[in-house]
Amino acid sequence: MIVKDDVEKALDYICKSMRTGLKMDEKEFKKIEEMVSLIISSKKIFLYGVGRSGLIAKAFAIRLVQLGLNVFFIGDSNTPMVEKDSVVIIMSNTGQTMSAVQTANITRRMGAKVIAITSNSHSKLALAASEAITVASSVPDDKMRLEYAPLGTVFEQSAGILLDAIVTILMKRLEETDQTMRQRHAIWV
Repeated sequence: MIVKDDVEKALDYICKSMRTGLKMDEKEFKKIEEMVSLIISSKKIFLYGVGRSGLIAKAFAIRLVQLGLNVFFIGDSNTPMVEKDSVVIIMSNTGQTMSAVQTANITRRMGAKVIAITSNSHSKLALAASEAITVASSVPDDKMRLEYAPLGTVFEQSAGILLDAIVTILMKRLEETDQTMRQRHAIWV
């Protein structure tokens, strides 16, 4: 069956590419440790991203709210001003998205710590950030990627998995559990 074959090939390629893209060295783990510390110590946490990267950032924002943290998505109508000593987490695959770079520059000037999550450690966003965590940078631009993981698929999925792993670290540090987080889970009636 052609659908089954294509789905299995796509799943295999995406999962292998994500595993490759999520291999990190000690330097990257230190950046993640710094990110965790900043999230825990900040009174306000801001997230930003555009398109599918923005959706991954919003999914992370939801988990942070469920952890009981004070979280905002830049661009939403109820987002307050970024203040000194806030943390701003910006997601961009290429790290060249103009609004992401501008957000990093503006919020850093305001005294916030800016963490970029990008696939390009030499991008404008990475250079504008206080710290840049690189995800999926080792995935080649090959024919299989074009067929089974178009555009930023591997970056977006890898970033989402990494952020979910970071949630588990935050749970331990904040002494939160699935049960306590569930109490903050949105319930739609």
